[in-house]
Amino acid sequence: MIRRLDEENLTYAFPEVAFDEDYVIATYQAKVQTKNIEKLAMAIADEQTTGTWIKVGADSMEKTRRFGSKLVALYEVPDAGCDYQSDEPPLYIIQVAYPMANFSTSMSALLTILFGNISASGMIRLIDVAFPKKFIAQFQGPKFGVEGLRKVLGVPDRPLLNAMIKPNIGWTSDEGAELFYRACKGGVDIIKDDELMLADGPFCPLKDRVTKFMEKEKQVFAETGERSLYAVNISDSTGKVRDNAYRALEYGTNCLMVNAYTTGFDTLKMLADDPNINVPILAHVNFAGTMAASTYTGIAAPLLIGKLTRLAGGDFQINGHPYGKFPVPYKMFYRSFKFFTQPWWNIKPMMYACSGGTTQLAVEKILRDVGTDVILAAGGGVHGHPDGSEAGAKSMRQAIDAALAGVPVVEYAKDHPELARMLGFLNPDLRKNFDLMN
Repeated sequence: MIRRLDEENLTYAFPEVAFDEDYVIATYQAKVQTKNIEKLAMAIADEQTTGTWIKVGADSMEKTRRFGSKLVALYEVPDAGCDYQSDEPPLYIIQVAYPMANFSTSMSALLTILFGNISASGMIRLIDVAFPKKFIAQFQGPKFGVEGLRKVLGVPDRPLLNAMIKPNIGWTSDEGAELFYRACKGGVDIIKDDELMLADGPFCPLKDRVTKFMEKEKQVFAETGERSLYAVNISDSTGKVRDNAYRALEYGTNCLMVNAYTTGFDTLKMLADDPNINVPILAHVNFAGTMAASTYTGIAAPLLIGKLTRLAGGDFQINGHPYGKFPVPYKMFYRSFKFFTQPWWNIKPMMYACSGGTTQLAVEKILRDVGTDVILAAGGGVHGHPDGSEAGAKSMRQAIDAALAGVPVVEYAKDHPELARMLGFLNPDLRKNFDLMN
């Protein structure tokens, strides 16, 4: 049978050729024992486009040419030679190019094409996706992003400070409003609901907490000249999210929060793209660990929480860091921050909110690692202060000031009683450094 090169190489290309022809290139990691990795890689590529396990009557070379994928790179790690012997299954990096014509601007469709059926096929992990410029141009991304958040708050350069209402749930709107007032008067820029808070539950209805919180926001501004954002949780069943957003805006909120990984990326994108929603959106990270925590399956964290959430339109997002109660590896933290913020054509940078046990002792380390275009998300670090939430917020702002001035936080605390009290509370061994400590 005659089989010429145009047929033999129909499903192969170099990455640069695929980019020139407007393909989306997905990079996978696969840990598998196989005698024919080429066949396995092509099976992965086929499964996500025109192929199936058996030849079907409606299949044709023309369909494959127009809609089929191409294997553009295949690497073994290490790049084993004849002298390599191991009982461990090899680790492969597989790059597959998918025609841009297969995609729409639906985030659901995008994820289905990139990782749908094959996500359950063993130890395979989606670790990155490279999109053509003309594909990204179809997306708005964050409406505000880093600079937009700074403009709304009137804070041009220093790190922003976020606090959650604590305890997570169980408080009334009056209790929450008082905590909001104390924290924001002390210097918090953004207050968020906990992700567990019902959007409109019977114990703390949406209207009550938004109206009361925003009254306190106006009071704080009158007293301090500093603006505050209230990221109200509107997460709900799909049919209710937009209505919750509209009602929250009607009641006066200036920021929204959605649990992006349980409500879905298309829900986040719907909110971000809506011309009637002109406030920043916090995309909360809860549930992302079900997809990103494994080494050999799921989706790599920088891609999931960074690139895809940013593409869907999150303005900022709560995530971990190496210095808190749920420390994440430095590599994951740093690479995720870059995926949040590095240049990406028309897509604005998304602000990284460092959360999960962010204390006054962690501030200098975080700013050293990723700079000052960052949010410090401190719940316990604010509300856990021995002298209350206002003092806690002041102590966090003082820790920020110390880091910006290049002064060690313990040294700076000697002239700042709120910071000294909190440092001594966090680490009793530090109390000897401060005259005011009992």
